[in-house]
This record gives sequence, C-alpha cells and structure tokens, in this order.
Amino acid sequence: MPQTPTPADLQKSAAEHGGGRTTVERGRTALAVGVIEKIAGMAAREVSGIHALGSGFSRTFGAVRDRVPGGKSSIGRGIKAEVGEKQTAIDIALVVEYGVVIPRLAAEVRENIIEAVERMTGLEVVEVNIAVNDVHLPDEPDEPEEEEEISSSGRRPRVQ
Repeated sequence: MPQTPTPADLQKSAAEHGGGRTTVERGRTALAVGVIEKIAGMAAREVSGIHALGSGFSRTFGAVRDRVPGGKSSIGRGIKAEVGEKQTAIDIALVVEYGVVIPRLAAEVRENIIEAVERMTGLEVVEVNIAVNDVHLPDEPDEPEEEEEISSSGRRPRVQ
C-alpha cells in the first residue's frame, strides 16, 4: 500500500516543480500602528493594579481632545508602537494603584501584551518597554486617561 504524502512532502514536491506558492505568498496584510496600540491597551487593562495609561499631563490634555469630534480612541492612549512586516515593539506608560508590587505588575503587563499581540497579529513582539509615571493614591481624584507622548526621533528602528 502506498504511503500517503504529508503536507510537507506535497510542498517540497510543488517547490521542485516550480509551483511552490502558498496562500501566504499571494498577498500581504498590513497592520496599522493603531491596531497594535489598541490590542496592547486592552491587554494592559486586563491586568489588575493599573489605574490608567499615560502620564498625568497627557491625560489632562486628553480630556480636552476627547471632546473634539474625531478624536483618538482612549483604548490605545499611553501606548506607542513601531510596526514592521514581521515584528513590533511597544512602549507603554502606566499609572499604577498604590500598594501593588511594580516589578510583578510590569511582568504581568508585559506578558499579557506579548501574548495578545502575537496571537492576534502574528507579529513577533521584540520588546515591551514600560514606564511607570505615577502612583494613584486612594484619596486622589480620578483624571481622564490620555496618550503618553514618547519621542522616537533620533532612534534607530527596533523592528524589521
């Protein structure tokens, strides 16, 4: 009885005969930076101990921008992403709740973001940089969330 060929055997055979195209090679999927930022924002908010994303000043400025029609969604605020064809790098600014262990929280946020972005986009997350900009005390009033302005001028690209 002849042996049934495996998918690898069929692909090898097709490549030898010039027909090695797969559906992956028949087109390109481009992901906007905002898509990565929103996924990372949602993943970060799933971790207990985060009060807000972004810095205090930028969150205050964002309250004004939220009132302007066509303003940016608050989901991706406090997050900046660089997106390449195969990789992405993410910077996130956080305000944490008083009492949380910051290194543990940062590790959980990093792990959650990497898992969500890689699963949903197929991109390799090369780094997740976390900046803790403030600690929210129990008696402080809440401020609206906003995007952290992170400059990337003068830096070499981190992704391919």
